[in-house]
Amino acid sequence: MGRILTTRQLIDRGACNEQVEAFRSRFGESVEVTPELCESVVAVFDWVWAASNLLSARAYAEYQRVRAAARAKYDHARAQAWADHVQQVAWSAYAGYDRVEAAAWAEYERAKARAFGEAYNSPSQIEVTS
Repeated sequence: MGRILTTRQLIDRGACNEQVEAFRSRFGESVEVTPELCESVVAVFDWVWAASNLLSARAYAEYQRVRAAARAKYDHARAQAWADHVQQVAWSAYAGYDRVEAAAWAEYERAKARAFGEAYNSPSQIEVTS
């Protein structure tokens, strides 16, 4: 079971109108935050803002650790795809790089959103008051 996040919390912490309205249009005035829910709306919300404004210091540190690991995987996949691309003579190989890079970025974005959902519900987050 996840913790509840409200539009009031977003407003109180300075979320922009666009993000508040995106939240409200999808969830109403509140929603139970779960990693699965965060992953389902990966492209909708600014997870970096959410993490830095809604997590406790300890939960944010954990989020940053998971985010850094996900970014390292993305960077590695992108570098490998580029190396493979460079070795190809045919221009059509670029489509392979583009596809792998896009898939790696999507995985990074999902990991970032899921990390927020997990950190928001972590025991270290309990010290934050609404």
